[in-house]
Amino acid sequence: MGMKATIWHNPKCGTSRKTLAILENLSKVDVTVVEYLKEPPTAEKLAQLYKDAGITPAQGLRRRGTDAEERGLPDADEATILAAMTADPILIERPLVETEKGAALCRPQDEVLKLL
Repeated sequence: MGMKATIWHNPKCGTSRKTLAILENLSKVDVTVVEYLKEPPTAEKLAQLYKDAGITPAQGLRRRGTDAEERGLPDADEATILAAMTADPILIERPLVETEKGAALCRPQDEVLKLL
Protein backbone atom coordinates (compact mmCIF):
# COMPACT_ATOMS: atom_id res chain seq x y z
CA MET A 1 0.00 0.00 0.00
CA GLY A 2 1.39 3.38 -0.94
CA MET A 3 1.32 6.66 0.88
CA LYS A 4 -2.03 8.42 1.16
CA ALA A 5 -2.26 12.06 0.10
CA THR A 6 -5.22 14.43 0.13
CA ILE A 7 -5.23 17.53 -2.07
CA TRP A 8 -7.67 20.40 -1.69
CA HIS A 9 -7.87 21.16 -5.38
CA ASN A 10 -9.25 23.76 -7.76
CA PRO A 11 -9.32 22.34 -11.31
CA LYS A 12 -9.25 25.88 -12.77
CA CYS A 13 -5.92 26.69 -11.06
CA GLY A 14 -2.70 25.89 -12.93
CA THR A 15 -0.60 25.44 -9.78
CA SER A 16 -3.23 23.14 -8.31
CA ARG A 17 -3.36 21.08 -11.51
CA LYS A 18 0.45 20.81 -11.64
CA THR A 19 0.55 19.68 -8.00
CA LEU A 20 -2.12 17.05 -8.66
CA ALA A 21 -0.18 15.84 -11.73
CA ILE A 22 2.94 15.31 -9.59
CA LEU A 23 0.88 13.24 -7.12
CA GLU A 24 -0.85 11.23 -9.85
CA ASN A 25 2.43 10.49 -11.64
CA LEU A 26 3.86 8.80 -8.53
CA SER A 27 2.57 5.25 -8.46
CA LYS A 28 3.26 4.95 -4.73
CA VAL A 29 0.76 7.68 -3.83
CA ASP A 30 -2.93 7.01 -3.24
CA VAL A 31 -4.51 10.41 -3.92
CA THR A 32 -7.83 11.73 -2.62
CA VAL A 33 -8.96 14.86 -4.47
CA VAL A 34 -11.26 17.29 -2.67
CA GLU A 35 -12.70 20.08 -4.80
CA TYR A 36 -12.79 22.51 -1.90
CA LEU A 37 -14.99 25.06 -3.71
CA LYS A 38 -17.73 22.38 -3.76
CA GLU A 39 -16.80 20.68 -0.46
CA PRO A 40 -15.12 23.24 1.80
CA PRO A 41 -13.16 21.88 4.76
CA THR A 42 -14.39 22.74 8.24
CA ALA A 43 -12.76 25.55 10.19
CA GLU A 44 -11.26 22.88 12.49
CA LYS A 45 -9.74 20.99 9.55
CA LEU A 46 -8.32 24.19 8.05
CA ALA A 47 -6.84 25.20 11.42
CA GLN A 48 -5.16 21.78 11.69
CA LEU A 49 -3.82 21.93 8.11
CA TYR A 50 -2.31 25.40 8.62
CA LYS A 51 -0.83 24.38 11.97
CA ASP A 52 0.72 21.27 10.39
CA ALA A 53 1.99 23.37 7.47
CA GLY A 54 3.59 25.84 9.90
CA ILE A 55 1.63 28.82 8.56
CA THR A 56 -1.11 31.05 9.93
CA PRO A 57 -4.61 31.21 8.46
CA ALA A 58 -3.72 34.72 7.23
CA GLN A 59 -0.82 33.19 5.27
CA GLY A 60 -3.25 30.66 3.80
CA LEU A 61 -5.61 33.37 2.61
CA ARG A 62 -6.07 33.83 -1.12
CA ARG A 63 -5.91 37.56 -1.82
CA ARG A 64 -5.69 37.57 -5.60
CA GLY A 65 -9.12 37.71 -7.21
CA THR A 66 -10.93 37.83 -3.85
CA ASP A 67 -12.30 40.56 -1.62
CA ALA A 68 -10.09 39.48 1.31
CA GLU A 69 -8.33 42.88 1.51
CA GLU A 70 -11.57 44.88 1.34
CA ARG A 71 -13.01 42.75 4.13
CA GLY A 72 -9.93 43.38 6.29
CA LEU A 73 -9.27 39.65 6.54
CA PRO A 74 -5.45 39.78 6.34
CA ASP A 75 -5.49 41.62 9.71
CA ALA A 76 -8.41 39.72 11.27
CA ASP A 77 -8.05 37.13 14.02
CA GLU A 78 -7.69 33.44 13.14
CA ALA A 79 -11.28 32.47 14.01
CA THR A 80 -12.65 35.23 11.76
CA ILE A 81 -10.42 34.19 8.86
CA LEU A 82 -11.27 30.49 9.23
CA ALA A 83 -15.02 31.25 9.42
CA ALA A 84 -14.77 33.40 6.28
CA MET A 85 -12.89 30.64 4.42
CA THR A 86 -15.45 28.01 5.34
CA ALA A 87 -18.34 30.27 4.28
CA ASP A 88 -16.60 31.48 1.12
CA PRO A 89 -13.98 28.88 0.12
CA ILE A 90 -12.60 30.99 -2.77
CA LEU A 91 -10.65 32.64 0.10
CA ILE A 92 -8.63 29.43 0.61
CA GLU A 93 -5.27 29.64 -1.18
CA ARG A 94 -4.61 26.44 -3.06
CA PRO A 95 -3.52 23.76 -3.29
CA LEU A 96 -3.29 22.38 0.23
CA VAL A 97 -1.87 18.87 0.43
CA GLU A 98 -1.76 16.56 3.44
CA THR A 99 0.11 13.27 3.86
CA GLU A 100 1.24 11.33 6.92
CA LYS A 101 4.39 13.51 6.88
CA GLY A 102 2.43 16.72 7.32
CA ALA A 103 0.71 19.40 5.29
CA ALA A 104 1.79 22.20 2.97
CA LEU A 105 0.46 24.97 0.82
CA CYS A 106 2.06 23.83 -2.43
CA ARG A 107 3.02 27.09 -4.13
CA PRO A 108 5.20 26.47 -6.08
CA GLN A 109 3.98 22.96 -6.84
CA ASP A 110 7.36 21.33 -6.09
CA GLU A 111 6.67 21.98 -2.38
CA VAL A 112 4.56 18.81 -2.52
CA LEU A 113 7.71 16.69 -2.88
CA LYS A 114 8.65 17.51 0.74
CA LEU A 115 5.51 15.67 1.90
CA LEU A 116 6.23 12.43 0.06
